[in-house]
Amino acid sequence: MTDARTAAADAAPTPGAAQPAAAQPAAAQPTGAQPAAAQSAAAPADDARERVAAVCRALAADGLVKGTAGNVSVRVDGGIAITATGVVFAEAVADDVVIVGEDRHLVLGHLAPSSELDLHFAAYADDAVGAVVHTHAPAAIAVSLVSDRLPCVHYQQLTLGGEIEVVPFSVFGSRELAETTGDALSSANAVILAHHGAVTTGRDLADAVAHTALLEWACDIYLRARAAGDPAELSPEQQADVVAAAVATGYGQKHEA
Repeated sequence: MTDARTAAADAAPTPGAAQPAAAQPAAAQPTGAQPAAAQSAAAPADDARERVAAVCRALAADGLVKGTAGNVSVRVDGGIAITATGVVFAEAVADDVVIVGEDRHLVLGHLAPSSELDLHFAAYADDAVGAVVHTHAPAAIAVSLVSDRLPCVHYQQLTLGGEIEVVPFSVFGSRELAETTGDALSSANAVILAHHGAVTTGRDLADAVAHTALLEWACDIYLRARAAGDPAELSPEQQADVVAAAVATGYGQKHEA
């Protein structure tokens, strides 16, 4: 993951649970990604499927997906654990998650993997990415209908990379969508897909889900501000000041007084 998210990596705590909380922003972590050279920890395959299914159910409960829309994956040794196509998120179980090898062949499970398999593998081109969450979150979709970007309107967005790109519409499952999404995620932990939804990445499932919640919260703030006027943005200098303060103070982490 790139410089915009790594300058204060040591000051950023790892979220403690893999449950989304769309109504609450993630703890302020101005650059929450690991350095680009860091390797994400691969999840053990024996429990990865259940953990992905649990995240799916939580995302549905928070209203970030509807029916079979969306997909979730986590890195495992030799590949990824990813939701199968046609899975109803609210009812997801371990058998609805399959293991796919780096060669894109099915390793474990009997269902076909998500139609967005290429999109997920594009995100995993960054070795620091350990999990990917794709939702049809309503506020993110709404932003994609009125803007080609989500400006940096709050310093907590620096965890995601600051300003978030809205990539042009491409048909779901297409190579074009995978490529544009992968390009956007090379410099951010989040991207908004026009007329479609959002994709977030993280060091692990908890991290990626926290980024999903934070992105939706930031989108909601932006939409509220835009309804009232022209939203102000944080300048590059202000963003740099936040990063410096986070590094200096260990902001967002418990520490001795």
